[in-house]
Amino acid sequence: MTDVPRKKKLIETGIPLKKINEESAREKSLRHGLPSTLHLYWARRPLATTRSILFAQLVDDPASHPEKFPTVEEQDKERSRLHRLMERLARWENINDAELYREANRLIEESSGKVAVLDPFAGGGSIPLEAQRLGLESHASDLNPLPVILNKALIDFPARFCGQASVNPEAKISSVDRAEGMADDIRYYGKMLRDKAFAKVGHLYPKVKDENGEEHTVIAWIWARTVTNPNPANPVQVPLVRSWWLSKKKGHEAWIKPIIEDDTIRYEVQHNADGPKGDAEGTVSAKGAISIIDETPIDLKYIRNEGKHGRLGSALIAVVAEGDRGRLYISPDSQQSDAADVPKPDDIPFELLPDKALGFRVQAYGFKMWSDLFTNRQLAVLTTLVDTVSDVREQVLEDALAKGLPQGESLDAGGTGAQAYADAVSVYLALAVSRQTDYGSSICGWNINREGLRNVFARQALSMTWDYIEVNPFSTKSGNFLSQTIWVAESVENVPSRPQGEAHQADAATRNYENVVVSTDPPYYDNIGYSDLSDYFYVWLRRMLRKVLPSTSLTALTPKTQELVANPYRHGGKDGAAEFFVDGFNRVFAHIRETTSTDVPMTVYYAYKQQDTDSGTSTGWYALLDGLIKAGWEITATLPVRSERPGRTRQNGSNALASSIVLACRPRPTDAPSVTMRIFNSVLRSELTEELRTLMASGIDPVDLSQAAIGPGISVYSRYSRIREADGSDMPVQKALEIINRTVDEVMGDADSDYDPDTRFAVKWYQSYGWNQENTGMADQLARACGTSPDALVRGGMFEAAGGKSRLLTPAEMSDEHWHPLQDDHVSLWEACIRMAGILDAHGVDAVAPVMAEAGELLPLDDIRALGFRMYHEAEKRKDTEGAIRFNNLVSMWDDLSLMASKETVTRPALQGELDVD
Repeated sequence: MTDVPRKKKLIETGIPLKKINEESAREKSLRHGLPSTLHLYWARRPLATTRSILFAQLVDDPASHPEKFPTVEEQDKERSRLHRLMERLARWENINDAELYREANRLIEESSGKVAVLDPFAGGGSIPLEAQRLGLESHASDLNPLPVILNKALIDFPARFCGQASVNPEAKISSVDRAEGMADDIRYYGKMLRDKAFAKVGHLYPKVKDENGEEHTVIAWIWARTVTNPNPANPVQVPLVRSWWLSKKKGHEAWIKPIIEDDTIRYEVQHNADGPKGDAEGTVSAKGAISIIDETPIDLKYIRNEGKHGRLGSALIAVVAEGDRGRLYISPDSQQSDAADVPKPDDIPFELLPDKALGFRVQAYGFKMWSDLFTNRQLAVLTTLVDTVSDVREQVLEDALAKGLPQGESLDAGGTGAQAYADAVSVYLALAVSRQTDYGSSICGWNINREGLRNVFARQALSMTWDYIEVNPFSTKSGNFLSQTIWVAESVENVPSRPQGEAHQADAATRNYENVVVSTDPPYYDNIGYSDLSDYFYVWLRRMLRKVLPSTSLTALTPKTQELVANPYRHGGKDGAAEFFVDGFNRVFAHIRETTSTDVPMTVYYAYKQQDTDSGTSTGWYALLDGLIKAGWEITATLPVRSERPGRTRQNGSNALASSIVLACRPRPTDAPSVTMRIFNSVLRSELTEELRTLMASGIDPVDLSQAAIGPGISVYSRYSRIREADGSDMPVQKALEIINRTVDEVMGDADSDYDPDTRFAVKWYQSYGWNQENTGMADQLARACGTSPDALVRGGMFEAAGGKSRLLTPAEMSDEHWHPLQDDHVSLWEACIRMAGILDAHGVDAVAPVMAEAGELLPLDDIRALGFRMYHEAEKRKDTEGAIRFNNLVSMWDDLSLMASKETVTRPALQGELDVD
């Protein structure tokens, strides 16, 4: 490869992370219209994050154009303008601002030309979708057919039928700019699908009568799994219930009371707050169960054995219905129970569950096939919906031809006529049916706090649910089928629909990477077993799409062998899984390196910490860095982005991160030099000193600084072909990270010599003792070394020395909102920083602004902010969580506080001897 001078991109100099992270976090609460509502997929990236990263990856930093911006001041001004534009791009409400997106596309083309973006691990499709929204040619691929289908539905089909008016007889959309017409048809034909299914199986979902004989539509039936009491004297089927409570909402409490009559148990709903508490709240926990017949303990091993032999039963314990003022909780009767007693349909998914898989627990209880996760009634409605999708597709085709669309080729063959349109609508209806399986399984539970459904994948796992619910798919409440079609339609309405995008099934290790810019979110080591989880949906989708998308539904289950996940069940244990992941990861990124452009960096997302396994084998974060560097990449930036939705991974033992990392990577020059560790340390210290100052001035939160500092550090490490240690061996990435972290500590400590004596003392004291007491003799010794004294520190309002013991006052003790720095005889950096952190925590931003305004008359505010960064770092090292939170909050809100402080009127106290003169 010919190495040419490269222009730095925005992502390699800094971006407005704080605002991007805020918008990404806010996006989680914006449910309606987000493309993520098309269908569930795991660990999806927020659109604000991916959109911002792509823009920064493709737009030159102003310093790359000295001919346009010859001075530092002009470069800073242009960079600030670009950051403001990025902040506007991050807001979801601005997606329809055509002028904003034209400007973004113009800047991208000016810097990088007309580029094509590829995500070879496309997953839920955030990166390809946002590339398309920025006006770029967008490509998506994945080994797993489920994300391929989702990406086709996001970037291919809407673009193929962009501007197409709806074809249904009651068409409400005639003038369209994107895919609004297709969204209208999804709603219309989705209702048709629902009505046809109701005509066939609606009788399985009867209404329920309340105590007054009035009928109500059922929202859900609540069932308990049962097991035979192990006491041979009372071999009764006893319920396994996590909680008897239905609602704990004040004034609307409801719970289930089991009533034992001879050898039977019946269940009555009670409407009061006198329900069971503590251990009596349910009958089963992680430790085992207890029989409500005679309090016989029931071991989980016994329950599992009964399940494996098909001897677990079920009992209806409550009915939830629609009321005029909310939920109605009704005691079950035989009519409701009998309605669910239906034979198992013939055409069900017979595909087997994996013997073992990441996050799977249900196999231990006798579940063998995917269809075992559903009741017979749920299977009846799902198979009916599946079979009816093809009937509705024929109606769409007939209506499209009637509207004048040519027959054309099929969707899978690239068609754009009536046949392809009918295929596309049927894909979206199939996705609605697939969505329904997440709400219509015996793994669904009842959420007491929300008084609603808990879907199957509320967690990224398949765990046993003891008291489960059957929703009524034909109601108008939580989990109904019509709402699934509406969610799908809304997502289609909000995709950009241009330019044309493409998605196909491909192995990232072998596909072509010529003439594309790569931005990707590879699998997270061993956190999520994507393919095994995907089969839950794929076994249903394939039945509906075999003829519509034959190229994407060739296999009975999703491919497993090549999936780049460190799955110990598939690769002979943890060590074999680690070796498979590392080798596969290195192979993928070495292959990308062979043909990639040097003009634009590659970006890689990752969500893992620096951690070693017990065996000493490198885990995800080390594997990522080591794999990229060995594959010939130089890492030019690492950016912490808050991008994970709550519950994105298996939280227990998964080492989940609050912040994910985005790495910017360039091909390392083929003639990169090798150096000694001494030279590496010298260059690292020099560059990291300046980069840390830049990062702290950029608005980054202290909580993210340590991770962001790895970027410039690992950039130094990765730019060399090798770094030789004293014994001649190559320095491993683990040691490089240790040195980088240690150097960050040293650079942060360099400010000590610039501190005033009181601050220098306080920092050193905190490093040694935190907020704890220590002998006053130690305080006197340290104070003298720092040029102050314990008495001066006490007078300074920051220290306590009494009874031979001394300690620093905490922020909580220094939170007087009426403190006036200008009225103090002496104010240190430490006192200003600690008081402001305490006041912010106790009284909020409005109380801090006037204090900051006065403090700014005495001290450089940037120095106070830098001390806040330093103290967050020190608090983290001491595991002082409360202190770290306070310092992070202060620095995180600094820009807002500074703006408020600038509007304050500062009045200096009159000096002694001044006279008022008329």
